[in-house]
Amino acid sequence: MASYSIHLKPAAIDDLDSLRKYDATKILDGIEEHLKWEPLKESRSRIKKLKGKQQAEFRLRIDDWRIFYNVIANEVWILRILHKEDTVSFYKKENTS
Repeated sequence: MASYSIHLKPAAIDDLDSLRKYDATKILDGIEEHLKWEPLKESRSRIKKLKGKQQAEFRLRIDDWRIFYNVIANEVWILRILHKEDTVSFYKKENTS
């Protein structure tokens, strides 16, 4: 099984920088655990393929955080890292553009 390289877009880096170190570490550990090897493998609780016109193709859930990302070839591109309370406005923003 090949590993995927993981890249963070500038907005995702800003999102991480704004978090408490504890949350940022937990999120980075989750990204490594779930997206390095099988970022396309959907599950009931963690990874979900998003429907509709969205910039992000997938969403990873880690506790109260949502990681929105795309997979291109063997690369994972993380677009945003948001608290679950902030995802409603993210979805609305994504659907209107």
